[in-house]
Amino acid sequence: MAIHMPRIINTKPILRRSSSSAANVPKGYFAVYVGDQEKKQFVIPISFLNQPLFQDLLSQSEEKFGFQHPMGGLTIPCSEELFIDLTSSFIGF
Repeated sequence: MAIHMPRIINTKPILRRSSSSAANVPKGYFAVYVGDQEKKQFVIPISFLNQPLFQDLLSQSEEKFGFQHPMGGLTIPCSEELFIDLTSSFIGF
């Protein structure tokens, strides 16, 4: 009889704020720009694209910016705090 132990999850945060260019984004991640006034770059896993709440953010971005994003990359129209709160709930899915 085998005993199954829960897998230990790495505590390193998945969501990262980055000051580097989008060219330095690791495989399996993508960069987005977030913020009301000052836009900050976040590097997030592509698995977030499957999350309905993140898809809602993408729809809002499309409505606001279309395909002309002011930062040259994907811009999410919400506050940094809201973005962190929403995406923190995705970790572990």
